[in-house]
Amino acid sequence: MVDLGTIRAPLFVPANRPERFAKAAASGADAVILDLEDAVPADAKATARDALDCGFTGLPVIVRINAAGTPWHADDLAAVARLRVAAVMLPKSEDPADLARVSAAVGKPLIALVETGRGLTNARALAAAPGVVRIAFGSVDYCADLGCAHLREVLLPARSELVLAARLAGIAAPIDGVTTRLDDPAVTHDDAAHARALGMTGKLCIHPAQIAQVKRAFAPGEAEIDWARRVLASGDGAVSVDGAMVDEPVRIRARAILAQAE
Repeated sequence: MVDLGTIRAPLFVPANRPERFAKAAASGADAVILDLEDAVPADAKATARDALDCGFTGLPVIVRINAAGTPWHADDLAAVARLRVAAVMLPKSEDPADLARVSAAVGKPLIALVETGRGLTNARALAAAPGVVRIAFGSVDYCADLGCAHLREVLLPARSELVLAARLAGIAAPIDGVTTRLDDPAVTHDDAAHARALGMTGKLCIHPAQIAQVKRAFAPGEAEIDWARRVLASGDGAVSVDGAMVDEPVRIRARAILAQAE
């Protein structure tokens, strides 16, 4: 069984472009998201649905279906129910009842994509809904819904709430939204590093060039690994390491870093 909690750099590919599926799988991504929603125009939805396939790769294949209430939602559910997909991503997740209904219809793990103010308000209930194994942040749509700028300081409360919602539900930490800038890899890396600092453990990718930067940002650096080893070698109780106090909460963090490194 695929551990969806370990996915760090999933890559979107339009489901109506099957010639790109194998290329996406060979890009270095650790999961491929076949997109039936935003990347596919209305007149190509049926074609995209018919092109869905999981046999092109050994990677986890996730399908982002169209949102509840859209004309394509029911047909999407029927299509993914017949496929051996690793998970189904529900965009515009706002109501836990919708997630429960989707879970019952497809029988697959769910990723709740939070993209609206209402979705954020209900994030804790969404994270705890039946079938949900992870939540993701649709930050661009969220900003469109609220009429706010897509800036780190503006989105800090939303990202923090999603991290808390996942923790309270006992599921893996959230996947952050996309970086729309494609011509500067450093921007992707910095965005991913910011998300990691907040407690997120992955980032949605929209271009193969972003994957290496996301993976690098979420991987512990040598300095972190060295610090973690010295912390765990410091013994029990409260001690000083590098002039800072170390006790059990700090050791928990050190163990987590070494687990990520492995």
